[in-house]
Amino acid sequence: MDRQRLMPAGHWNWRGQQWSTISQGWRVGNLVFVGGQVALDLDGRVVAPGDIGAQTRVVYRAIEQVLREAGAELRDIVKITSFLVTDAEGDAYDEFWRTMASARREFFPAEGPCGTGVIVPALLYPGLVIEVEAIAVIPDERAA
Repeated sequence: MDRQRLMPAGHWNWRGQQWSTISQGWRVGNLVFVGGQVALDLDGRVVAPGDIGAQTRVVYRAIEQVLREAGAELRDIVKITSFLVTDAEGDAYDEFWRTMASARREFFPAEGPCGTGVIVPALLYPGLVIEVEAIAVIPDERAA
């Protein structure tokens, strides 16, 4: 099967990339697997530490960039998994969730993909509050 490693030009890089063999994504046939995207700038620094709305937007722009390199679009995503960092409760938790969902809706204004959300105690770098991985299927008419 034809495989293509996805590392978009100008995309953020893991700190110390020389030791890491992690790809931003892989295209295998008409499937695109996007590795967990986080809110890092081009120098690997956390963008908007603790801000779920801002980080959600950065994450989905990063996903969009990886998909574009594979010949896919956000509308091709069939599954997302979101890892979220929060210890909020009650109204504060509801606001955290609404803020994230509202920012995500900017990228999926109509029917979106299926998804899973997982609350975790921390992500790779302090200040990150969301990481999202995605699976997309490129329609046959665009898969060539």
